[in-house]
Amino acid sequence: MIALGGTIGTGLFVASGATISQAGPFGSLVAYAAIGIMVYFLMTSLGEMASYLPISGSFATFASRYVDKAFGFAMGWNYWFNCAITVAVEIATVGVVMKFWLPSVPTWIWSAIVFTLILAINLTSARAYGEWEFWMALVKVVTVIVFLAIGVLTILGIFFHQPHLNVAHNLSAGGNNGFVGGAGGMLAVLMIAGFSFQGTEIVGVTAGEAENPEKTVPQAIKSVFWRILIFYFATIFIIGALIWYKDPNLLAASTENIAVSPFTLVFRDAGLAAAASVMNAVILTSVISAGNSWLYSASRMLYSLSLEGFAPKVFGKTHKGNGIPTAAVLVTAILGLAAFITSFFGPEVYLYLVAASGLSGFLAWVGIAIAHFRFRRAFVKQGHHIDELGYKARWFPVGPIIALVMSILIMLGQSYGTTNFHGTIAHWNWTAIITTYLAVPLFLILYFGYKLVKHSKLIPLEEVDLDRTYNK
Repeated sequence: MIALGGTIGTGLFVASGATISQAGPFGSLVAYAAIGIMVYFLMTSLGEMASYLPISGSFATFASRYVDKAFGFAMGWNYWFNCAITVAVEIATVGVVMKFWLPSVPTWIWSAIVFTLILAINLTSARAYGEWEFWMALVKVVTVIVFLAIGVLTILGIFFHQPHLNVAHNLSAGGNNGFVGGAGGMLAVLMIAGFSFQGTEIVGVTAGEAENPEKTVPQAIKSVFWRILIFYFATIFIIGALIWYKDPNLLAASTENIAVSPFTLVFRDAGLAAAASVMNAVILTSVISAGNSWLYSASRMLYSLSLEGFAPKVFGKTHKGNGIPTAAVLVTAILGLAAFITSFFGPEVYLYLVAASGLSGFLAWVGIAIAHFRFRRAFVKQGHHIDELGYKARWFPVGPIIALVMSILIMLGQSYGTTNFHGTIAHWNWTAIITTYLAVPLFLILYFGYKLVKHSKLIPLEEVDLDRTYNK
């Protein structure tokens, strides 16, 4: 439920409409299928490593153990920073969503309330976090199921008859076989789909605090992929069937205008008068859930960095009563709060902070693919047989290679089709380019900085640490 809830959010509820307007119904389906396959390989790679060595902050430790200390150092700090800044983004979004109901109330008040709430949850216990995420994920899952049911009944003309509805015309995008925008449109959707699936890796971070992770983590990974893919596929198909791809509402969809969410449009056409309010409540749930998850993930990553010797020892200490890494939670919350405050006193600073974390999720995916490739090769190199693994990722080595290549292509393609690279180098929009790709040079600074100071090298396969006991 944590992985499922982490993936179903504003990317599905709001941005899905924009993808159809850019690539058409079938163009969007193909793009999401491609990203879905990539995420499947990433999740199975992470599942194999996390079930073998279930620890909090898993993939940074895997990168450190199976690739290079510098790689793990850069991965961990990069992901921690990304999560902490995303907490700020989510609590800022809370204020925007609440404006729908109470436009006269200052947005920072709602942000402060939600920030206090998620901080309290994360300081209580891992069980409190898990319970909270379960129920908020359930709200989102039920919403999607109801949407799919109403959509199918509407298409069949059973639930609500729309005399002007032409499903075949909508799905074909007016004779374009469901594809519009060419390769550029599909690549743009790949970018959106990639960000929509960000958060699935959190299931690996939670492995260290899960009951019986050797069984539960692989089960979660195997089941959640198909559920996510079905939800996204079915949702995009229904939106494409019921709403014309040139509908201006799809182009205008944003979290600042819930009334044009494709979910809202379908519910409204089905006769649900309170559609906008219902979807606003669901999106509010999604935002709070996301902020809660990112604070949890960041604190566990900082905890893991401390255990690896990459961060001060105080962050590796846990509360005797509830096992929470209190210092890691508080420092992460402070950074998130500081980033949020800059949005009021220095919008430019806030913009660059958000930009610096923009591609961090994809860098984490790159790290997972590389770490798994090295882990499996080292496992065999040291005389082990893959049958010894409790959970085995399929399609090795094809899976991690495909995931690695696609993640890199998506990162490089962030500015594809924009005016950022038009004209000569002197006329390029360097401000936009730097803002888009800022996470990459920051990652490289961390990586090469560690190498210069510690002189770390790529770990030979025969020397890779495959010990399953983790020294806490």
